[in-house]
Amino acid sequence: GTVMTNKFINAIYRQNNSRPPVWFMRQAGRYHSHYQKIRAQNSFIDLCKKPDLATHVTFGPIEDFNFDAAILFSDLLFPLESMGMGLSYNEGPELSWHLKNNSDLSRLRDGNPNDMAFQYQALNQIRSKLSSEKGLIGFVGGPITLFYYAVEGSHKGDLSSARAGLIDGRYQEFVKKLVPLLTQNMIQQAQAGADAVALFDTCAGELDPDTYQKIAVPTLSEVMKLFKERCPNTPLIYYSKNTTPRHWSSLIGLPFQCLGIDWNHSLYDTLSYWTQHWSIQGNVDPHWLFLETDVLKAKLKDLFLSIRQLPQSVRAGWICGLGHGVLPKTPEKNVRAFIDLQREIFES
Repeated sequence: GTVMTNKFINAIYRQNNSRPPVWFMRQAGRYHSHYQKIRAQNSFIDLCKKPDLATHVTFGPIEDFNFDAAILFSDLLFPLESMGMGLSYNEGPELSWHLKNNSDLSRLRDGNPNDMAFQYQALNQIRSKLSSEKGLIGFVGGPITLFYYAVEGSHKGDLSSARAGLIDGRYQEFVKKLVPLLTQNMIQQAQAGADAVALFDTCAGELDPDTYQKIAVPTLSEVMKLFKERCPNTPLIYYSKNTTPRHWSSLIGLPFQCLGIDWNHSLYDTLSYWTQHWSIQGNVDPHWLFLETDVLKAKLKDLFLSIRQLPQSVRAGWICGLGHGVLPKTPEKNVRAFIDLQREIFES
């Protein structure tokens, strides 16, 4: 069927025998003239919450660069809004209040997954227009990352209140409300036509491996299991930033299919060892895309040729991409050079 020609889905299941698929986190974003034009006419919140606009933004990089997968244009903070934390966007996201101590827990609501219906509607539209050869990714924030945002309003700064909140009861109470909401949000995305749902855990690496295993992993496990009960055939991608193989070891046995890694790891070594557990997504340093195009191409060529040395069974589980999102001001010609070179090397 059509799945056989979908490199993205095949690679998630470690069964891709052709060129590895490519997509970039934040591929629809500020670096891209297509996005800039739409954003000049619309607020960020409208780009997320109006399905026609979300669809239009999502398709920009697919049409312009021919990525192998589209990812829903949205934001990971909407569950917090649904839980009663006011959300606005100026330069970045701003929550109307923060979970600064235990007394703030009483302000949290249970939240309603229908508050995120705009994601369902956009995914539905995107899937109906998207070639069956291209993957479609839905996403949510990881529980730890959403907790850090709820407490700190961002994931920058000293983050000491969020660290304290992991053990003073705030995290445990927060996730009681978050888990059913987040899981329903993911289920709805899958039902709307997402081929895979990603959990983005940008704050995971703030936790040392032992704390991560003790506090983050049980919640992740619960979310993934609840999701899989309802959507057994929709693969899950788990991306974490600033984590180490010691963190990943505590994820073995969780029901997700693909591990997204940042650029602090050797792609060759990670693929060699970890594809026994999961497919691997990543992990070019997004800063490389600011290099002179010739320098970029030389570095990428070395990387891609090293991956070509790996056995086909290992390469069958690689999704080619960046170690985090495309940075603002990234030259479009370098995105194009990356994709052209990747096709050239892996199709020859």
